[in-house]
Amino acid sequence: MNSFGSARKSVRSWVLLVVMVSLAVLAVAQHNKTNSSSNSSRPAPTPHTSAPAQHAPVNRSSPPAHTPPMSNPRPSTGVGNHQTTNTMGGKTNSPQAPVTMGRNGTPGSGNHSNRPANMTGSTGPASMGNAHGAMGNGHGAMENGHGPMGNAHGPVGNNHEPMGNGHAPVGNGNVNGRMPSHAAMVNRPLPGRQVTLHGGGSAVIRPNGQIRTINRNGMQINRGVNGTRTVVSNHNGARIVTTGRNSGYVQRAYVTCGGNTYVSRTVVVNHVTYTNVYRSYSYRGYCCYYGYHPAYYYAPGYYGWAYHPWATPVYYSWGWGAAPWYGYYGGYFAPYPVYPSAAFWLTDYLIAANLQAAYQARAAAASNASGDSGGGDQQPSQPSANDNGSANSGQVTLTPEVKEAIAEEVKAQLAAQQAAAQQSSAGTSQPAPSTPSQDVPAALDPARHTFIVSSDLTVSADGQECQLTAGDVIKRTSDTPDDDRKVTAVVSASKKSDCAVGQEIAIGVDDLEEMHNKFEEQLDNGMKDLADKQGQNGIPKAPDTKTTPSDVPPPPPDSNAAKTLEQQQSAADQTESQVVKEAFSQGS
Repeated sequence: MNSFGSARKSVRSWVLLVVMVSLAVLAVAQHNKTNSSSNSSRPAPTPHTSAPAQHAPVNRSSPPAHTPPMSNPRPSTGVGNHQTTNTMGGKTNSPQAPVTMGRNGTPGSGNHSNRPANMTGSTGPASMGNAHGAMGNGHGAMENGHGPMGNAHGPVGNNHEPMGNGHAPVGNGNVNGRMPSHAAMVNRPLPGRQVTLHGGGSAVIRPNGQIRTINRNGMQINRGVNGTRTVVSNHNGARIVTTGRNSGYVQRAYVTCGGNTYVSRTVVVNHVTYTNVYRSYSYRGYCCYYGYHPAYYYAPGYYGWAYHPWATPVYYSWGWGAAPWYGYYGGYFAPYPVYPSAAFWLTDYLIAANLQAAYQARAAAASNASGDSGGGDQQPSQPSANDNGSANSGQVTLTPEVKEAIAEEVKAQLAAQQAAAQQSSAGTSQPAPSTPSQDVPAALDPARHTFIVSSDLTVSADGQECQLTAGDVIKRTSDTPDDDRKVTAVVSASKKSDCAVGQEIAIGVDDLEEMHNKFEEQLDNGMKDLADKQGQNGIPKAPDTKTTPSDVPPPPPDSNAAKTLEQQQSAADQTESQVVKEAFSQGS
């Protein structure tokens, strides 16, 4: 009996245990069902008002490895307008690798510590975090660098246009699903107001009351932030450009030779007149760029002598000690103490030539400002925003590294001129390009990056303006122009009150091309000066320095050029004076 009772108790215990386990399993199942039902009925996050319909993630058979964030505080990458490549300092990278496009390239917050932190358009970062207005947490998230980017949820740029899976414009309004070039990121709209002028035309006024641009009656007037003025017009087949009192050029069609089209420029600088020839060509649908064409070539051996090291280094005295420009820029530039080759001698020659031009332009502007009653080159009503005071105070020195970069550009140009001289001596002219679009401007040559600024130029830098003056040095950091034909560059060396060293700027390809043209022209002048001085003052004797005319020698100067420039300058004075009154009568 006792044995039977023990068995009954054991059975009851097992039954109770089975019931309890079954209830636990049912409870867990019910809980999961309730959560699933709740999640399915919960409304999805409301997408941004500008977001397109959501797309499925792109399937990738082999996801690429993640690219870590850049450590450089200021990105030197240029993200081109192509969907298949990212341009970084002239190099092509895998299209799958995400590129940090920020104002400073600094990482922000996200769900993965090893991925680029933000993707910036023109105004501010769109973080890769949990917010629905970002590239974030499962809503088109970038998972480990290989998922779809902001798949309908993350607006990027100042237009609040979404960055979808290649379906929507980004940043400054680029279309066809392309990411904007990095130049478009740096080339943000500048502050100011546009004024419609009576009788036609328009003007743009800076927030401080300075005129930035005037377009009226076929004349375009551009004012730098330091008050300098450039005036451009086309009249009777001539392009007329004035850059100050008694300075500028008149450009006319010249000749077609060997399938190439050439123009001539009669240049006037402080009443001195000379003529240059330039080859005109198209690139990426734009016409025209103009490339310097030399009037003559030296024997190929002379270029080789200038390129290669001399047998012994040369100590050379330039005799600049008493020159006003040299004293003024003494804290910025110092010549090499010794020259191992002509390339370094030419480097100092080029820098000095540009600093002399900067000093003369500054002196001329100050003289004109003191004699103007309004509307001239240095408008009293538009005080200079970049008044240097003493240029020797607190400047950044032109470092040996920057000078070395310039010397490398000199060597590259000497090699190119030697090749052209050999071609010329063989009796062949420069061949025409197979198609105009393939004829890349010298300013965009991937082998060329360093440029010496040759004249006053106002550039944009992340929605602000800053000034460059002759003798500053910049380094181009992207190869593909944006829709405004601008690329990015970084300031390598600058004088007081100019754009700061390290500042990333957007600069026009036209402007870079003119810098390179001046570089070639000054290098020709330096080679002539060196030919005259070889064998003297420690400079080794050079081989044959005789010259041979190029296939397109320059024409005589336009005898009316100086008068034409003076007339345009007077017309610009009058136009600007009228516009100032009209624009400010409409309110400040």
